[in-house]
Amino acid sequence: MIVERPRDLRLKTWLAHGFLWVFLAAILFPFAMVVSISFREGNFTIGELFPSDPTLEHWYLAFGQPFTREDGTLVQPPYPVLLWMWNSVKIGVIAACGTLALSVVSAYAFSRIRFRGKTAILDSLFLIQMFPTTLALVALYAIFDSMGEVSPLLGIDSHVALVLVYLSAITLHIWTLKGYFDGIDPALDRAAEIDGASPWQTFRMIFLPLAVPMMAVVFVLSFINFVNDYPFASVLIRSESQMTLAVGSRLYLNEFKYLWGDFAAAAILSGLPITVVFLIAQRYLVAGLSEGSVKG
Repeated sequence: MIVERPRDLRLKTWLAHGFLWVFLAAILFPFAMVVSISFREGNFTIGELFPSDPTLEHWYLAFGQPFTREDGTLVQPPYPVLLWMWNSVKIGVIAACGTLALSVVSAYAFSRIRFRGKTAILDSLFLIQMFPTTLALVALYAIFDSMGEVSPLLGIDSHVALVLVYLSAITLHIWTLKGYFDGIDPALDRAAEIDGASPWQTFRMIFLPLAVPMMAVVFVLSFINFVNDYPFASVLIRSESQMTLAVGSRLYLNEFKYLWGDFAAAAILSGLPITVVFLIAQRYLVAGLSEGSVKG
């Protein structure tokens, strides 16, 4: 039996703590820089980490309020940041709910219902997910551009079209939930069948309550992915009023002007919906991630 000396143990503890502090500082420093830029005067990336003369100008503009400078100049908000945030939250919630509904029903079918070709379908879904999603951008644009001629609701510059695209990203979540359902004792199915429950009643009354933690994980991960999405939203959304915050933020940085301060304030606001959703679902996330790691 090897017994470490107290001196060696203290040294390892100090080294571990030092590494964690350095790692934490490396993660938080970029965020601290963004916060600092949002409180500086002007739109510059170079300056003090702690501004000597902080201003709320960029935050007023981000919230859609005009700002009066000390010299009397009235600055109007350049872009509708709150509208973009609402578009992001609306699309994210609808798409995440749709993704969750499709994923949990499909996962239950693949886990508990026997039908011909089940393995082939699962393997095909997995292989399709292996290809980069950007390969489909041109095809998706052509498809929805053609559909827009039939119905503008399904065409380019429509939130409905963007939600439909997001609903296709369910393969990973199907596999995640299927692994969780596979870990549930089959005796529950047999007991429910003996009591006269139909497959739908078994799914609704037994499996859904048990899968709430994993469903919370799927919802939050989907919501984060959809709110932060840029490639698909930038291709399918064109008008300024329909943009999401991820797409609209690029307008702050163009070849004619670089509004770094306004961009920093908008970037921080973009994390607000994700933070709120995470805090609401926090207790389910911890349980879902821990149970998924054991049962998956």
